[in-house]
Amino acid sequence: MAAALLEFGYLFVVVALTGAAALRLGLSVIPLYVVGGVAAGPYVAGRLGVPYIADGEVIALLAELGIVLLLFFLGLEFSLDRLRASGSKIGRAGVIDLGVNLPLGISIGLGLGWSLVEALLLGGIVYISSSAIVTKTLIDLGWIADPESEPILGTLVFEDLAIAVYLAVVTSLVLGGEGGFMAVGRSLAIAFGFLGLLFVAVRYGTRLFARVLDIGNQEAFVLRVLAVVVPVSGAALALGVSEAVAAFFVGMGFSTSGHRERIEDLLIPVRDVFAAVFFVWIGLGTDPALLVAAVVPLTLAVVLTTPAKVISGYFGGRTYGLSAHRSLRVGVGLVPRGEFSLVIAALAASGTTPVMREVIPAFAVGYVFVMSALGTVLMQRSDLVERLVLRDESAGVEENGTE
Repeated sequence: MAAALLEFGYLFVVVALTGAAALRLGLSVIPLYVVGGVAAGPYVAGRLGVPYIADGEVIALLAELGIVLLLFFLGLEFSLDRLRASGSKIGRAGVIDLGVNLPLGISIGLGLGWSLVEALLLGGIVYISSSAIVTKTLIDLGWIADPESEPILGTLVFEDLAIAVYLAVVTSLVLGGEGGFMAVGRSLAIAFGFLGLLFVAVRYGTRLFARVLDIGNQEAFVLRVLAVVVPVSGAALALGVSEAVAAFFVGMGFSTSGHRERIEDLLIPVRDVFAAVFFVWIGLGTDPALLVAAVVPLTLAVVLTTPAKVISGYFGGRTYGLSAHRSLRVGVGLVPRGEFSLVIAALAASGTTPVMREVIPAFAVGYVFVMSALGTVLMQRSDLVERLVLRDESAGVEENGTE
């Protein structure tokens, strides 16, 4: 027991130090949490003969809670009414983003000789931008009040909804693939049946969600939230459905309960603690030596997907009627990748092939680190990007959101 407690203490020391380093460097904490996990894990610290954090079942369980709470809070930001109100613009920009980036990632995987499921996992990792990193950077740079923030946030909304469906499908393919076509079909039927029930609960259960949280005591309030989201997510996982998607739907249910702001005020610190454990856990299971095997896909992905995301974001901005300069900012603002790419990597690690278990998680760690840092820098230096890409345009054009 003492050894386990000491190990947990070590984990939180790593979280605290990497978080402080991120603040000092002006970077997102997500990639540095992962790097901290790699350094403190069995494949670096362990090989150096110094105390290390083992990738045990308890830490893995806490990491699962991190995934659940991340997606739960994402669901809190959605409501069916809100999606219907701006759905056409979101849909146009989102389809462009999906149609360019997911097939590109799949093509890279197939070009490397990977199976279709492995390539589909790679496609998801390179497709989804980081809602956490992008939103925080928008706020830090003051873009949140500018016209380009609307298509950026709208595309993130579409991506998050698309990734919910994607995770349901890919989870069935990865976990149900051993039994052949019938097993995969059965897994998909169970997954969408379960998610269909959750959707009905979200659509018609507003009063029930409100009654569950209608209590003044803060401790009881927090416990009631967790008593809904954690068991539902656990039931989903037991049925072979993504626990993250289930948590997302529960968050959507609570978003219309009238208690959204109170949930955020009381549970954001809880979410951040478990999310930090999740990102460190990803690093603990990553052998840096395997990054050698991932160098080719990593290089291809960075070189090809960075301009692809900028281009798809540019045309997404144009569908909102923005000028070329502001549309280019939309593309630059969608470059960072982060938390959801690592969620997909964690799913891949539970697969049956060496590429799933070893290469894809190592690739995801390297990819997220590069793209989160690169994306943040590109957003900070968007003026330079605009001058380089749009150098033929008149420098005197007044930017008012449209041309």
